[in-house]
Amino acid sequence: MNAKQMNEFVLITFLAMLCVVSDLQADSNNEESEALSPTDVQSCMSACGLPSDLDFSDRSFPIQRSDEEWRSLLSEMSYQVARKHKTEPPFQNPYHDNKEVGYYACVGCEAPLFSSLDKYDSGTGWPSFSQAIDDRTVAQQVDTSFGMRRVEVHCALCGSHQGHLFPDGPEPTFTRFCINSASLKFLPVASAEMLTAAILEWYQAKKNLPQ
Repeated sequence: MNAKQMNEFVLITFLAMLCVVSDLQADSNNEESEALSPTDVQSCMSACGLPSDLDFSDRSFPIQRSDEEWRSLLSEMSYQVARKHKTEPPFQNPYHDNKEVGYYACVGCEAPLFSSLDKYDSGTGWPSFSQAIDDRTVAQQVDTSFGMRRVEVHCALCGSHQGHLFPDGPEPTFTRFCINSASLKFLPVASAEMLTAAILEWYQAKKNLPQ
């Protein structure tokens, strides 16, 4: 990383942390308050750090649960991020620096979404992936929240919000899936070979995936 890139990274990180501070200062010990809310757009210049105001309540997904069921299934943080489209704080989440071999499944339905083989350190403080495992389980939606044009990413099976997709990733895909740890469940495996086998086994068992 050169000096210019370092300065840009420090600036983006600082501005993203302003979002966290403004949203958490009311109650820093309350788990629910740790999820970012769209309270101060001007201080939230990092596109990764902004939540989404998309509403999927009128969408039909293969896996359906009531709001009460989602609340009982998920932690408060995961509920706020995955079901209410909020954003967790950067660097203060379990998977941003995870280097274990395995796959990252949807926290809502355990569908395999991302592989550790495609994970890289983007310096943003959120788990970043150069590609998804399969387009049948990772869906995209244009997100114009806050006057920006972003691509929102969600689980195609249960609709759980994952994060956003940006065109600034590494070669050869040049894409960066900026994903919330709270929307993921990491399943470790012993080796890359076993990782491929575990993912294939899951897909072979599913007969009703979206096409």
